[in-house]
Amino acid sequence: MTYIRWTFRILLILLIGGFLHYTLPQRDIVRIVDTYEERQDFGGWNTIFWSSGSAGAGESTANRDVLFIQTVKANGDTMVYRNEDTGWGWPPYFKFDTADLQTEATDARSTSEEPKWYAVRHYGWRNALISIFPNALSIQPVPGPDTRLIPWFNIVFLTILTTIVLTLWRLWRNFRQARIDPVIDEIEEDAAAARGRVAGFFGRLFGRK
Repeated sequence: MTYIRWTFRILLILLIGGFLHYTLPQRDIVRIVDTYEERQDFGGWNTIFWSSGSAGAGESTANRDVLFIQTVKANGDTMVYRNEDTGWGWPPYFKFDTADLQTEATDARSTSEEPKWYAVRHYGWRNALISIFPNALSIQPVPGPDTRLIPWFNIVFLTILTTIVLTLWRLWRNFRQARIDPVIDEIEEDAAAARGRVAGFFGRLFGRK
């Protein structure tokens, strides 16, 4: 039973951690090399990693055009971002400026000889195997690839979330100790007394000659 309980806890922590890592904003310092638009077919299980479509436009579950931003990091690794509106849906970034962001990214293109570095704020993961891309939210010029970026939003959000979780856990623990544990203890005492009476009855019953 202990193993099952700990397995459940570990799986729950991994699930919550993965959800937060996917949803919370991150920033990469990159050089933008190109932008493009590509027709994407939807219908597979990885559809959950794509937005439902541009805000104000009709939704298409079969296929639609998606904007992409191609970038290169300082170490030479490539990163491709999709550029989709989140609208009023989840995650709640309320992004409606996909076209404007694509224009900014196109104007920010640079070469390796004369690089211009940008911090791309995004959420999501990149996985070439299952064809998922992080969604770019905004771009901001930075002095260079070694610029230090402090994730203030994530720090504040996780601090508040941790405070709420600890507060709820403490309230639940106090409630359990005050209301539930005494009832369980009383039930266990009554059960033990009942078992004692039953054992005594059968002892007297079968102990007679």
